[in-house]
Amino acid sequence: MIPFGTLQPLYERHSGEYNSAALRVLRSGWYIMGNELEAFEKEFASFLGVEFCIGVNSGLDALILSLKALGIGPGDEVIVQANTFIATVLAITANGAVPVFAEPDEFHSLDPDQAEKAITPRTRAILPVHLYGQPCDMGPLCELAENRNIHIVEDCAQSQGASYSGKMTGSFGILSCFSFYPTKNLGAFGDAGAVATNDPVLAEKLRMLRNYGSRVKYENEVEGVNSRLDEIQAALLRVRLQYLEEIILEREALARQYLSGIRNPAIRLPRVREGVRHVWHQFVVECDTRKKLQDFLSEQGIQTQIHYPIPPHLSKAMEPLGYKKGIYPGAEHLAETVLSLPFYNGLAEKDLCRVVETLNGYGR
Repeated sequence: MIPFGTLQPLYERHSGEYNSAALRVLRSGWYIMGNELEAFEKEFASFLGVEFCIGVNSGLDALILSLKALGIGPGDEVIVQANTFIATVLAITANGAVPVFAEPDEFHSLDPDQAEKAITPRTRAILPVHLYGQPCDMGPLCELAENRNIHIVEDCAQSQGASYSGKMTGSFGILSCFSFYPTKNLGAFGDAGAVATNDPVLAEKLRMLRNYGSRVKYENEVEGVNSRLDEIQAALLRVRLQYLEEIILEREALARQYLSGIRNPAIRLPRVREGVRHVWHQFVVECDTRKKLQDFLSEQGIQTQIHYPIPPHLSKAMEPLGYKKGIYPGAEHLAETVLSLPFYNGLAEKDLCRVVETLNGYGR
């Protein structure tokens, strides 16, 4: 069996450093809001080229608290691509705002022209998602937001280390949200997330929001939550951040082998936008007979996954919004055709070659 993914290889490569980092925290006797978090926030902000990083409990919390910090709430609209993971949308509805969907472009990213068509007088923000590790077309999106005086909030949950025109994702929006879920390129060993920004006022507000609305203990200035990045996760992330470039280079090499090796007209390969660095959180192909292809691969001992089979606007959770099937045909078509191939650091060349060989034999 070739698994879709496994996390052990990345741990084993630097297990001594991870073990030392964890023990350092355990022996310190300080487990929340300490030196490790502060150090990681500084190191990750420096990596992104921004002023501030605020560690939180998860990528979803990063999104929820970012919109809250901007004062986005009932009556406001936020534009988001219709083919994202539902967490992006839940952050909007959690603040009482309305998600307004727009179709993706040929790179599975938010189409700037479609985003512009979705703007109304109630639009407060555009929320581009750098899906699968490929940056959205940030030039036109940022220009659109500036011209219309609305915010850009980036969803960078899958794009740590990706760049657009030489600038890191996470450095375009007024706020940018990261997930460090274990499967991410910069993955923690549990749930973890962060918000990046150059705005000192918003940074301070987010620090309060993540900590019960408090800067000073027992002095609660706003209604906040408990969403703090734990010391042990911060320490482990500091280790992984040192090797993120190595992780990305390996994934780029794996992607090149898939792109050059798969030669089957029934399978559409992912396209890479010119002028970006795609960091390949997933390798996602399209096939009009996806179910048959997935079953065929499974029979050959190859695991795959679907990201994502139900677009958010058609999920049961979003039924109150009143969206019907057919309103976003591009996103719906992707939901019916995308398939994620085995793709992880440590994927053996012989296994990758077997996946390629099996794909090329499909339907023949």
